[in-house]
Amino acid sequence: MAPRLRIDGATFRDPQNREIYLHGLNVAGDTKFPAHPDVPSHIKERFFEGDTVSFVDRPFSLAEAHTHFTRLKKWGYNTLRYVFTWECLEHAGPGKYDEEFIDHTIAVLRVAKEYGFYVFMDPHQDVWSRFTGGSGAPMWTLYACGFDPKKLFVTQAALVQNTWPDPTTFPKMAWATNYQRLACQTMFTMFYSGKDFAPKCVIDGKNIQDYLEDHFFGACRHLAQRIRDAGDLEDDCVIGYESMNEPNKGFVGHPDLTKVPKDQNLRKYTTPTAWQAMLTGSGRAQDIDTYDFGSFGPYKSGTVHVDPKGVSCWLDPETWDDSTYGWNRAESWKLGTDIWAQHGVWDPKADAMLLPQYFAKHPTTGETLDQEYWTNHYFLAHYRQYRDAIRSVNPETIMLCQPSPFEIPPTIKGTPDDEKNMIFASHFYDGITLITKKWNKIWNVDVLGILRGRYSSPAFAIKLGETAIRNCFKDQLSEVRREGDEHMGVHPCLYTEIGIPYDMDEQKAYKTGDYSSQAAAIDANHFALEGSKAGGFTWWVYTASNSHFWGDNWNGEDLSIYSAEDKPLPEAATRYEDGGKSSMDPSSTASSSRVSMPVTSSSLQKTMSVDELAPQSTRSTNADEALGYRAAEAFVRPHPEVVHGTIASHGFDLKNCTFTLILTSPSATPQEYPTIVFLPSFHFPQNNPQTSVEVSGGKWEIRTEEIVEGAGQQVLRWWHGEGEQKITVKGVKRKAGTVVESGEEQGEGVMEAYWQMGRNCAVM
Repeated sequence: MAPRLRIDGATFRDPQNREIYLHGLNVAGDTKFPAHPDVPSHIKERFFEGDTVSFVDRPFSLAEAHTHFTRLKKWGYNTLRYVFTWECLEHAGPGKYDEEFIDHTIAVLRVAKEYGFYVFMDPHQDVWSRFTGGSGAPMWTLYACGFDPKKLFVTQAALVQNTWPDPTTFPKMAWATNYQRLACQTMFTMFYSGKDFAPKCVIDGKNIQDYLEDHFFGACRHLAQRIRDAGDLEDDCVIGYESMNEPNKGFVGHPDLTKVPKDQNLRKYTTPTAWQAMLTGSGRAQDIDTYDFGSFGPYKSGTVHVDPKGVSCWLDPETWDDSTYGWNRAESWKLGTDIWAQHGVWDPKADAMLLPQYFAKHPTTGETLDQEYWTNHYFLAHYRQYRDAIRSVNPETIMLCQPSPFEIPPTIKGTPDDEKNMIFASHFYDGITLITKKWNKIWNVDVLGILRGRYSSPAFAIKLGETAIRNCFKDQLSEVRREGDEHMGVHPCLYTEIGIPYDMDEQKAYKTGDYSSQAAAIDANHFALEGSKAGGFTWWVYTASNSHFWGDNWNGEDLSIYSAEDKPLPEAATRYEDGGKSSMDPSSTASSSRVSMPVTSSSLQKTMSVDELAPQSTRSTNADEALGYRAAEAFVRPHPEVVHGTIASHGFDLKNCTFTLILTSPSATPQEYPTIVFLPSFHFPQNNPQTSVEVSGGKWEIRTEEIVEGAGQQVLRWWHGEGEQKITVKGVKRKAGTVVESGEEQGEGVMEAYWQMGRNCAVM
């Protein structure tokens, strides 16, 4: 039996050879922390009970799955990036898998299958682990690497909201700075390159790199095997597996440990050099520069004295017993001492830096190390092993290769790694909006252009005005896709993360119900996605437990398109009068406005409009939208679901409520397999004179298709001829909301400050 989705060059195809556009969503943000006990990042109690937690009921309980999937299907989503973490699978200890969580995952996936979702599995991480301020790896991995997770805060080896004295005062975006702090940099260095840089670190006869990677691969392979053994999910629902989220090179390529690298893009709160972090991690006091964000971006705000008072973040051999997890540590690895000191990087007796360029060159070959080398050697070697582990279960499954965001992808074009069942997965975030939590329609920056050296000065990267900003986003996404073609070969490009913060302007929308800033930002990002000609996206994020106060319950992030504290978007947006009585018309039956025409040579050339079909007594009287829909009018948008042929372009003009699709068809559309467009009834209510359809030829119908009982979608089905074809659908135009302006000044100083955020702004 043919899989529901296959790769054909840069496109996705169904068994009838129609192109599929993946219009998806990440599910779910609260999978980053356990459900039992429920320990979001602002809760201290039971935080360090990392071995005994359970992630059953993430992303939500089985009893609630139909409610959530019904909502997502009505909003038009057809794809899920299914978030899980290594910790979900193997939190109890090395090789101890949580079969109850996997049972729950399989049960939820079966519900997703009922709704027809395409699902790919995402082994998620942020700054390594919950215990280093993010999500991902189990707590035992820190013990394996010699860290004491309970002493990371006092030494500032990691900033963790759960251990912050008052979690409500945890600095915004400080969690992301953990990528440049001791614990996270060490863990990533060991994970991807420990054999080269930490040869003394051996557990159970394996270097720490092999020990960690083998367990990660094993856990993911075990999940894949359980999904395969389920018998009814693989290929039909679960279409593939993504590599580890947002990989990071750690210390590799660091030019000088005594200085903050020029390309350290995110500076917030205390900003130690790697050398200072090693010292404070071993209990030494240091004066460390602090940074903050102002109108002109990150700036040095002062210096603070960080004094751990002799406390070390490294395990005390007098109190720690490796038998806790049953491993045997080699005698070459001495607990209680910084492992980099053990490798001669610095002298703990004299507190002297000995090898500031230790990570700048390969220890064996002497080659200069940088991001490009890391991507093409360390990352690629890791990806191959992960791919082979998953493919040992299902040799034909699709693999999503995700290199570091905003970086040039690995150069594999024309090599055995350039194989057909692979997707180039990338991320994109508008850093200025993400960091400042404001939608600035006045100016933005071509971050990718600056990172690629296309401007002699950051001032030339400034984009003025909302139209230029939107086009700048589109150009950046298009260029990322092009770089994938150039370096990896022709594969579908899928943006597996892109999103905006909802808590803009000090949470103003939660007080007023006015989400116009959020809607403008969402629309700009979708405009870029639609114009980039990528194969689709999965928006970040859906979080079932989102609240206005705590957001996504993780490090102050608030990017969920759903919150129970906001109003649901009506299924139809227009009020009608009939005999003087006003009422909402949330949906019409499919038959009331369905067009039925035989496919003939003349009908294939006819242009039709539902204006001709709507009853003359039905007219719109009030198109003003209600407030408090969480900007849903911007993300509940029309898009091609399946296309008989190949998509040339498509897009939705929210301001004018106009959807356009241009395609090239190899033949006339078969009666049973038309082109299908998701057409949300909110924007395109049936029997409304403002809803009209114009086609280059053929017949069409607007109908509601039931997915499962109680859950349906309004779609437009189109039968057209061969060659280039175009369809334009116009819906209900509404009064535009007022976009909140940031008020920041313009100028080169702003650009120089903000462009640096680019690479580390893909931080979900």
